[in-house]
Amino acid sequence: MASRSSTSARLLGRGLHLVMEFRLPSASVRKYRRSASLIREEAVDAGQPTFETHPELLAPGEIMPGIASQEFALRRQKLRQVVPPGSMVILGAATTKQMTDAVPYPYRQDADYLYFTGCQQPGGIAVIDDRSDLCMFMPEPDPEREIWDGKFAGPETAVDIFGADQAYSSRQIPEILPGMIRRAANIMYDTSCPKPLFWGLPDIQEAKQNHKVQTLQKYSHKLRWIKSPAEVQRMREAADITCQAFLQTMSVSKRLPHERILAATVEHECRIRGAQRMSFPTVSAGGASASIIHYSRNDKQIEEGRMVLLDAGCELHGYVSDMTRTWPVSGSFTGANREVYEIVLETMKECFKLCKPGITLREIHIKSGLMLSRGLLKLGLVTDAQTLGRTFRSFNPSAVGHYLGMDVHDCAAINIDVPLQPGVIITIEPALYIPVKSTVPERLRGIGVRIEDEVLITSTGHEILTASVPKEVDEIESWLTQCAY
Repeated sequence: MASRSSTSARLLGRGLHLVMEFRLPSASVRKYRRSASLIREEAVDAGQPTFETHPELLAPGEIMPGIASQEFALRRQKLRQVVPPGSMVILGAATTKQMTDAVPYPYRQDADYLYFTGCQQPGGIAVIDDRSDLCMFMPEPDPEREIWDGKFAGPETAVDIFGADQAYSSRQIPEILPGMIRRAANIMYDTSCPKPLFWGLPDIQEAKQNHKVQTLQKYSHKLRWIKSPAEVQRMREAADITCQAFLQTMSVSKRLPHERILAATVEHECRIRGAQRMSFPTVSAGGASASIIHYSRNDKQIEEGRMVLLDAGCELHGYVSDMTRTWPVSGSFTGANREVYEIVLETMKECFKLCKPGITLREIHIKSGLMLSRGLLKLGLVTDAQTLGRTFRSFNPSAVGHYLGMDVHDCAAINIDVPLQPGVIITIEPALYIPVKSTVPERLRGIGVRIEDEVLITSTGHEILTASVPKEVDEIESWLTQCAY
């Protein structure tokens, strides 16, 4: 590439004609900007799927499957409107993490960075402010690295693919970013993230000392909380994949009653249907293990007459699912298993009635607690209100649900006292975990039941996105009997 400031070069791809302008503010700084003409000639490997390389996944104009470049631009516009005037937003890509010296963990992008840019790759920084819709600092092409890891998006493709109106090499951060920081009234950044490339800059440290660095989440999570129609569709698809995987897993549980096999089955069924990864480590808990909320050993044979609790979800193009079912591997609910299960199921149904605009997650949680408390009294696990108040959390220490979206526990900055609105997606997951203790009646020891569905809040109430997997006792027994032949 030529190095004189008067030289321009055409970058063709993604249907956009780009002009690279070379400017020299203090040292040689290369800046990439979008021009107006539209020409398509050849596919560019952007380090992630594009319409040209993956037409089976993306339509023209989409940055991520089902989500067009215009939606990303609208998200950034809304962000500029909600942050304080004169603020500069800095978004950092998630860092890569190593399992061992030579083996990396699978990479997953930071949700805010992905939400506002669509870039699924490490090493980048994005800036959004009054002067720039999107300025990106991206890694320079590295032929040696590409031998091992393949192509990554650089400054050119940041403009072409992600719609940046300015792009620089990440090596130019010390030259370009300080001037942007000095102009800003406030710096909005996810202060809980690992310290990025720019954190050591003197201008950032000065802004921090002057209390100009503020947390971004209270603004970004507010935007992510309510899903667009395109996001709802992605969530539906992720939920549908998980539902199909659960049905297949339930169908083999009587013949193959082992935690590891059931975990492997649900993960396999999600992946072959298009999921990129699981949302979290799968919980496949047989018998008394079901009373361990985030059990993930998945290494035991499930004993005859015991139930299995399966909690799993998948991630599809940046959006996750999360559901739980509990069922008897024998195919029939009996005795105490059925008693506990029906209490949890009835609690869930009552919670569904509250899933509508204007109600808060806290109100649903309170309802769940009341219903489960009655169940504990009915089971004889507690005998009076005083005992109940002292011991309830030993049977249910968890909340009845959480927000769901790009993360499993999504939008943590949104308080559970904020009234639900159409477009919000939550989980409803009442549970009872009965420990193996001498103070517990023997017939109830080690029974753990959780039932979880994804719920979309609509203008008229709600829609259960994971309703296709049975949870009524007779429906589960019917499905298991049907699959046994």
